[in-house]
Amino acid sequence: MKQFTSVKDVDAIGQLVKDAIALKNNPYADQQLGKNKTLGLIFLNPSLRTRLSTQKAAINLGMSVMVMNMDKEGWALETQDGVVMNGGTVEHIREAAAVMGQYCDILGLRSFPKLVDRDEDYNEDFFNKFISYCGVPVVSLESATRHPLQSLADLVTITETWKGTAKPKVVLAWAPHIKALPQAVPNSFSEWMCKAQEEGMVDFTIAHPEGYELNEDFTPGANITHNLDEALTGADYIYVKNWSSYQDYGKVLPYPEGWMLTNDKLKITNNGKVMHCLPVRRDLELSSEVLDGPHSIVIQEAGNRLWAAQAVLKDLLQSLSSEK
Repeated sequence: MKQFTSVKDVDAIGQLVKDAIALKNNPYADQQLGKNKTLGLIFLNPSLRTRLSTQKAAINLGMSVMVMNMDKEGWALETQDGVVMNGGTVEHIREAAAVMGQYCDILGLRSFPKLVDRDEDYNEDFFNKFISYCGVPVVSLESATRHPLQSLADLVTITETWKGTAKPKVVLAWAPHIKALPQAVPNSFSEWMCKAQEEGMVDFTIAHPEGYELNEDFTPGANITHNLDEALTGADYIYVKNWSSYQDYGKVLPYPEGWMLTNDKLKITNNGKVMHCLPVRRDLELSSEVLDGPHSIVIQEAGNRLWAAQAVLKDLLQSLSSEK
């Protein structure tokens, strides 16, 4: 890989999943690969799992790590070209990204959408400019439209826990929330599961209330329903996540009762395992009885964030070595 911003950057997702599981069983085998290499992690938004797992993954590979919270510690960035910077911005992204690339061999970037202008968010202008100007491989730590490290960890979790002989039925189930959340996680999960479905790894269904349809670019081949019970019937994995409307962009629309997953609803699944990217609002998005019960694999899923990140960084380091 030359960069990691979506599933489209991965030649073989099955092999990358196998690599992550192999690293889980032997975390320190490739420490020489990252010797004298530096990973820079640039955060414009909060993070827990992404920050810690990616740092630990780099350390396992022998890398040094630098972390910068641009929203609190950096200069206010200008992203538009051709403007006179006589306002609140202090540094242009052209210089900022280029300088970071001088200090680091690989950069990770996290930047959430504003959820105001759909075209602006989905154009990924900030991410694309950062990639263009920094001059080194970039790992997405979540962008306006995708969270690929999370999705890779999700696929790793499904792969290592599935004991059946047929393909597992995987369901992405919309859940309630009190505020508008981005579509990045469901977009990315859908994109990865649709790719996995193409390769015969899963059967994939999305369930959400009317008005919460995702951008069709992320859901090719998915079975989509507005009936949660229909989706849950026979499900092996249920990935619970809230997102705001794509069509009525960034809005929280009215929805019928009954969209929070409970133990009672799990009775119609195939002893389904429950997943969530975390953080999760208990008894709003997902009931405590499910989170604390035997169906939940959210902690194992979060743990696999480490091995997903390490597999990606290993691949990028190998590409850098081959270029010499």
